Amino acid sequence: MNYLSTRGLAPQLRFSDILLGGLADDGGLYVPEAYPRFTAAELEAMRAMNYRELAFAVLSRLVDDIPADDLRALIDKTYTADVYRYVGRGENAADITPLKTLEPGLHVLALSNGPTLAFKDMAMQLLGNLFEYVLGKTGGELNIVGATSGDTGSAAEYAMRGKKGVRVFMLSPEHGMTRFQQAQMYALRDDNIHNLVIRGVFDQCQDMVKAVANDLPFKAKYHIGAVNSINWARVAAQSVYYFKAYFAATHSNTQSVSFSVPSGNFGNVYAGHVARQMGLPINKLIVATNENDVLDEFFKTGVYRPRPETKHTSSPSMDISKASNFERFVFDLSGRDVAKVRDLWRAVESGGSFDLKTHAAPGGGSLFERIADFGMVSGSSNHANRIDTIRTVYEVYGTMIDPHTADGLKVGLEHREPGVPLVCMETAQPAKFEDAIREALGIDPVRPAELADLETQPQKKHVMDADVDAVKRFLVEHAG
Repeated sequence: MNYLSTRGLAPQLRFSDILLGGLADDGGLYVPEAYPRFTAAELEAMRAMNYRELAFAVLSRLVDDIPADDLRALIDKTYTADVYRYVGRGENAADITPLKTLEPGLHVLALSNGPTLAFKDMAMQLLGNLFEYVLGKTGGELNIVGATSGDTGSAAEYAMRGKKGVRVFMLSPEHGMTRFQQAQMYALRDDNIHNLVIRGVFDQCQDMVKAVANDLPFKAKYHIGAVNSINWARVAAQSVYYFKAYFAATHSNTQSVSFSVPSGNFGNVYAGHVARQMGLPINKLIVATNENDVLDEFFKTGVYRPRPETKHTSSPSMDISKASNFERFVFDLSGRDVAKVRDLWRAVESGGSFDLKTHAAPGGGSLFERIADFGMVSGSSNHANRIDTIRTVYEVYGTMIDPHTADGLKVGLEHREPGVPLVCMETAQPAKFEDAIREALGIDPVRPAELADLETQPQKKHVMDADVDAVKRFLVEHAG
């Protein structure tokens, strides 16, 4: 299978080539030339598979330049009970992502059982093993430059620590993340891990990562790679747990399921879109935002208008105003019209916006009207909503959820339909957000014993201004 850029001006490449690179050379994002589709019979055969078997069934359709035995070995090495060791008592640790049923037809998919207690571990652990495998074949090196609003950074660093030939340079905003999230990253003292704390907001961090990636001579000279969800491999890996959740929530493939997805950079919900394109019977993909509601505005009005300022909220991992994966969805929405995508993103990247009600769709009507064909709907949540949802879910169902998952449940319930199971994708464990849990419930969430004193451990970090040249200088000095 070849992968092509959403902007159409970069060469088509194979999976192993785009694995290490992140952005395409034309500034676009790589997507498969066509989505492979499972037949009804194939889906039925997948119903009895465990997580590792499912991952191989899905990813082997998207990765055809890694020998099947090697791909299976990488998957089997990744998705183990030892790695995803925080599965709750009474549940099968080998299940990796158990489905928690709140009431008939209402579920939460537990995705935060990995080493950093967040759903990002589900893809990042596999990415670390893929990087090491590919670099081992070529003897190459990789300098990963990423940005995080909360959980991506720690998930990437825990996945890459100690990996041969890999160094991580993670940009994070000085304010906004919780103390726990900061300590997860800054307490890592591995030689190949570098935390760059930026005096600014996440969107500035993300813009600088893209600027580094778009400097093609610099990117080539210093072997720059990406782990943010602009990396296709992360999206592909995340699509697996939609299959897992679907089979756990249904009894036959005649049913459809709706998923509510807390959304910031659009990577997680886009992975659901990929699963849907591959034939999974998904009814609705519900895009749940917080007070940074750029995506909610788009799905309700057709206007994509990144904000000049990002609000700090109590669901900080969603404090994003420029959804980097959104371009991939608009590419499909436009009928894969690369000229249209280039035109739309030219407006956005110059500080503007676009309105899909004013753009014609293939076959008639506007591009905005086509959104319904992809089953996407949206809603937003605020601080009072998420605190109330955390409290209600705890009191009614005896389940403690984090603030991002609360946003997802609040918005998901607004779109719940009779007879259609609703699965909310869990974002992280409550232990990462003590202040919000304390405000909602008056108690502290329990954290794993080995993380009890995380915030008191010595920290290694480098504070700098939001200056891409300063970031590049640091990279040159530490790239090795």
